[in-house]
Amino acid sequence: MTYAPTQSLSFEAFIAQYGDDPRYELIDGELRSLEPTGPHESVAGKVAGYLYAEILRQRLAWTVPKTCLIKPPATPATALRPDVVVLDEAALRSEPLWQREPIITSGLPIQLVVEVVSTNWQDDYARKIEEYALLQVPEYWIVDFAGLGGIAFIGKPKQPTFTVCQLRGEEYERTLYRVGDAIASQVLPGLTLTLDNLV
Repeated sequence: MTYAPTQSLSFEAFIAQYGDDPRYELIDGELRSLEPTGPHESVAGKVAGYLYAEILRQRLAWTVPKTCLIKPPATPATALRPDVVVLDEAALRSEPLWQREPIITSGLPIQLVVEVVSTNWQDDYARKIEEYALLQVPEYWIVDFAGLGGIAFIGKPKQPTFTVCQLRGEEYERTLYRVGDAIASQVLPGLTLTLDNLV
């Protein structure tokens, strides 16, 4: 991830200038260029595919949109662009912006968020985990397929790690999975997935 020159943007200015550009998100008024690599996009696509297949198998009225911005209500100059998000279609009816543009302003429709780690690992393991917890997102996955995260988050020696964060009260309880481990999801308990399936 690279950071654009310091210029403070409002949420409205960000949407007007960069809302349709998947290369950018906004954190506390700071424009962030995501610049994902090919392997990053491949992993995100595979995760979305596994999730969608399980949603179809269970016949859930959920969707995995291609593009979505999340505007946390507590931080007015922030627009997060998750790599993958699972939304409850019925709850989308109460979203004020959704009918005009793919923007979520509350946590109600969000069932699961997935961030695939790249050079912006600090945001995925720290800042975004706080934002998603405040939104009461039931489950947040951090897919660190290259083992880029800090030792405090993925352990030592650093290795590919899949972190499942499950909301307990107001905070996430984290479970780390390595290559070969079957990932357990409370949101989609029938899902069969390992880190090996993604890399």
